[in-house]
Amino acid sequence: MTASDPITTAPDIRTIETAVRRAARAPSLHNSQPWHWIFDGFLLHLYSDPDRRLLAADPRGRQQFIGCGAALHHARTVFATLGWHTDTIRLPDTSRMDHLAEIDFRPWSDPPPGIARRAAAIECRHSDRLPMLPPTAWTDLVHALRGLVTPHDLTLDVLPDEIRPQLAAVSERAAAARRYDMFYQQEIRWWSGHSGTSEGVPPTALASDAEFARVDVGRSFPRPSHSERRAEVRDRSALVVLSSYEDSITQWLRTGEALSAVLLECTAAGLATCPLTHITELPAGRQTVAAMLPHQASPQVIVRIGTAPDGEQPPPTPRRPLDEIFEIRH
Repeated sequence: MTASDPITTAPDIRTIETAVRRAARAPSLHNSQPWHWIFDGFLLHLYSDPDRRLLAADPRGRQQFIGCGAALHHARTVFATLGWHTDTIRLPDTSRMDHLAEIDFRPWSDPPPGIARRAAAIECRHSDRLPMLPPTAWTDLVHALRGLVTPHDLTLDVLPDEIRPQLAAVSERAAAARRYDMFYQQEIRWWSGHSGTSEGVPPTALASDAEFARVDVGRSFPRPSHSERRAEVRDRSALVVLSSYEDSITQWLRTGEALSAVLLECTAAGLATCPLTHITELPAGRQTVAAMLPHQASPQVIVRIGTAPDGEQPPPTPRRPLDEIFEIRH
């Protein structure tokens, strides 16, 4: 080693655990949390967990990789606030498609100020499936969101209000296509509506029949008991589409990273969000949404962004314990 060679260094275990634990707050399909982290003493590795792929809703694994990408971005955001720059190689081993990222570290004393805002939003971000009011300060926020998405080689498009009924019809057709799919219905019931577990979507995060009737674009989940939260509100959230120029594991991973940045920036701005992938799960839905875009791209995720009128935060959705998603190997 010469005087000019970099000194290999890494955060201590407590810092690694802090970042991984907070990264686990990332969104994933039905809160399946399909990630696994391994620290080898120098590098932090991200793997997908094949046992957590939802075979009915996500047979290609696209949404699993998007969820892992969101966790990757969450982790890198947290490390930055703890003084560490993360040099990331995506898909470092082409013989192992489950090895999604390899993170190397170097000290970073002056990360951009926006990173701290987004890191602070991790603990309070959640998927809001209730009707929302329109987002505030929308024009400036859209500009900021596009700036966050572009480095990931994705596009962000705001769908105009006049085509919202068309998208609502696509959403309903997606639900109708799944209504008598017993494999899909068994899967979504397994992952939703249960209390006291460390995974899945709890009843407090679901909309009742009356609440869902006022949300025109949303995934149809099993309904919890009757409730009438935001009874006077019909959904007026903005709808944005994240699209990539190709379909590949790398782009799905990048989609998750961009999605994370969008959700955290909106949360930091005091807005509510709900990512939607049910429309893009089926080829017909993806093709219809692609035709709505002003350019040729492959739609990956639709996000509802709005204002929660009551300002109340629901209980946090559960997360798996650290020892189930993280291990140390030397």
